Amino acid sequence: KSDFENRSTELADRLVPYSLIGTALTYALTRNTNKALSVLMVDFSCALKLSIPIAVLSAMRQASNMGIVIKGGKYMETVSQADTVVFDKTGTLTVSSPKVKDIVTFEGNDKKEMLKLAACLEEHYPHSIANAVVKAAADEGLVHEEKHSKVEYVVAHGIVSSINGKKVLIGSHHFLFEDEKCIIPEGEKFNNIPDEYSHLYMAIGNRLVAVILIEDPIRKESGQLIHSLHESGLHNLVMMTGDSERTAKAVASKVGMDAYYSEVLPEDKATFVRKEKSNGKKVIMIGDGINDAPVLSRADIGIAMGALGSDAAIEAADVVIMD
Repeated sequence: KSDFENRSTELADRLVPYSLIGTALTYALTRNTNKALSVLMVDFSCALKLSIPIAVLSAMRQASNMGIVIKGGKYMETVSQADTVVFDKTGTLTVSSPKVKDIVTFEGNDKKEMLKLAACLEEHYPHSIANAVVKAAADEGLVHEEKHSKVEYVVAHGIVSSINGKKVLIGSHHFLFEDEKCIIPEGEKFNNIPDEYSHLYMAIGNRLVAVILIEDPIRKESGQLIHSLHESGLHNLVMMTGDSERTAKAVASKVGMDAYYSEVLPEDKATFVRKEKSNGKKVIMIGDGINDAPVLSRADIGIAMGALGSDAAIEAADVVIMD
């Protein structure tokens, strides 16, 4: 229940003795039963107890008719008090149907072979970008037999496995080059890699073999959404993404974000939310992935994009946008 519902219930309970006293006094003074009962008829206790929950339930029903599941009146009340909104990028501000645009290879590796290997690893992980890689391989007619050993998924980083005794990595720039200390083959450069795409890096034996370029278009309504939130009085709209600085800056600029953070981990998002709350802010977090589940539950309000979102995010969220 919302605090307002609880306060109205307490107020209604406090009014009951006065209604009964008023009824008794009216009867004592008039000796008229009808006049005494009329005091009970206009008693506000029942009206308060009935009208507030009905209003809340009606609002929740109206929201559900619009494809929004709200898990309690408390969350509607908290949304109205929020002053900070944190957005995940992929699947939230973007359409969540990314596509493989191109593959940049190194040391003469074949594009199709690299795509086949990437799909072989990514098919084990239900994520929109992983699905894009698997679909690209299927569209090319590439059959990717499993040659690798056990696949290990490192949350918010990437995938680790091995083929023919060599370690295979696929994931973010941070994961490959900072955590795993992979190297770029001598003489190779990143100059021919466009900035407007998300980059998925793959290495074999700690040497970079390919960069998969992922196109994930911004939702056409994202810019209008941010504009509407600004007009409603919210001026601390933040985007947090695991993507590179280049990609994050481009998306944040296009949609009109007040601030953005790139190459962040789930714990970084949680730390940001905790810091904002400690400063007295009411924080809404909006996301869709399994990585977002911890911070969705930590924010004052967690909103999950349910249509293509993970079960974990939907379970952790207080509000779910189903469409």
